Amino acid sequence: MQLTITGHHLEITASLKEHVENKFERLQRHFDQTTKTHVILTIEKMVQKAEATMHIAGADLFAHADSDDMYAAIDALADKLDRQLIKHKQKHRGH
Repeated sequence: MQLTITGHHLEITASLKEHVENKFERLQRHFDQTTKTHVILTIEKMVQKAEATMHIAGADLFAHADSDDMYAAIDALADKLDRQLIKHKQKHRGH
């Protein structure tokens, strides 16, 4: 899986990058046909935002999360994408 992390109005530190990679590694275990993932971390006023676009076999998934803490936003984002991946996997399992 190709993982791209970009930041708007913030510097991507090593700890932020490692946290994102760890969370998306868990998603890779659920669905191994992920080709490309693009994560955008943004700070707007006092709100920390994380959004991701995930290209998988058969679909493109998108999710975003807001929080006061960037790590919490990344965790919420990973949970949302995890639910979408499981739903997509179950949809195609019956066919």
